[in-house]
Amino acid sequence: MTVLYDAECSLCTFLRAWLVKQPQLVPLEMVPAGSEEARRRHPDLDHGATLDDITVVGDAGQVYRGTAAWVVTLWALREHRGLAHRLSTPAGARLAKGAVLAAAKWRGAQQGGTQWGGRGYRRAEGWSYDPSQGWTYYPPNCDDGTCATRPNPS
Repeated sequence: MTVLYDAECSLCTFLRAWLVKQPQLVPLEMVPAGSEEARRRHPDLDHGATLDDITVVGDAGQVYRGTAAWVVTLWALREHRGLAHRLSTPAGARLAKGAVLAAAKWRGAQQGGTQWGGRGYRRAEGWSYDPSQGWTYYPPNCDDGTCATRPNPS
């Protein structure tokens, strides 16, 4: 499988270095996205899009992007194939997608996009992220009677 990664991204190059050190059940070839080598190997790909999101090309021409690319990459690794199987379930896919979105947010901040700065991150549906504690769920306050889990008092 060919893994196209952004060679200008510190997170991407860190993960590339980690991947090449792992025992592989399926050989992974790491190629910088948008490079001449990538264009030569895969002329039909949208090479601009490969710079935005990890892209993996299988030996039969299958193209995986985003979360699916991460899962298939883990599947290729001897010590992480079981994790890949768990991440391919509906519940695991939500976890994998969250991890990919967190990495994308960090990557965007590093490239001058929305500044995250490592501070807390709170979502309207009750999930909160603190770098020192991880993700925590705070159920919504229903004291005003507007919570969907409580019947309307009227």
